[in-house]
Amino acid sequence: VAQIRLTTGPEQINRRERQRAVTINVTPPDEMALEEAMRRIEDGIVRKLEREGLVGERVQVYLSGTADKLRQTWRATRFNFLLALVITYLLMAGLFESWLYPFVVILTVPLGAVGGIVGLRLVNLFTPQPLDVLTMLGFIILVGTAVNNAILIVHQSLNHIRREGMPWRDAILESVRNRIRPIFMTTFTTVFGLLPLVVFPGAGSELYRGLGAVVLGGLLVSAFLTLLVTPTMLSLAWQLRDGLAARFDRRPPQEMPEPVRARLQKGARV
Repeated sequence: VAQIRLTTGPEQINRRERQRAVTINVTPPDEMALEEAMRRIEDGIVRKLEREGLVGERVQVYLSGTADKLRQTWRATRFNFLLALVITYLLMAGLFESWLYPFVVILTVPLGAVGGIVGLRLVNLFTPQPLDVLTMLGFIILVGTAVNNAILIVHQSLNHIRREGMPWRDAILESVRNRIRPIFMTTFTTVFGLLPLVVFPGAGSELYRGLGAVVLGGLLVSAFLTLLVTPTMLSLAWQLRDGLAARFDRRPPQEMPEPVRARLQKGARV
């Protein structure tokens, strides 16, 4: 009538949204970052089971708990980063009364982000430092700090042009000469102030070490690269603006508006 076979089965059947569900708890080791653990589970286990056909189409795999909170935090951090960029750009557009100069300044933010990643990598060579929420916050802080050096150069260049009537090429070179000392003064005072937060051990130091490393590395790299990138981009922006003004204005040079004619004449003399 029947065949008896001994096997194993669940003691209870859990359901989530009217579907059978099995929960597996995974605790990564302390030296492994949560993001690395998630990547290994998704690529080394879930994707492998799907490729081998061991997980059917009716089976759905979700990473929840702390992993899901990390995803939500990462999405919120990306939105906050973009919002900080937009607010910084609009604020500088109001201060400079131009849409062009804030764009030149905002190009220094990727330089600070690269420096933050390099600083975090250097810290990981000596002690494991995961990419936690506070470390992500350091990249948002860099949006407001990495642009300060570029603002000094652009603002000083505009002062030389508007107040002293200098050609824009000479104004850029003179602004770099005038502002290189304040840039290094503010950068090194901030760096040496953050250095104990990154280097010195102690209770709770692991919480803020990643934040300090990101801000420290971003400030150092942006301070040196800003002196090269910002003058170059500002020069290209002025060349492009004068070129477009001369191309779309079909009037002869003597009939052009005084600001455009003056800029073209100054650029030609240089």
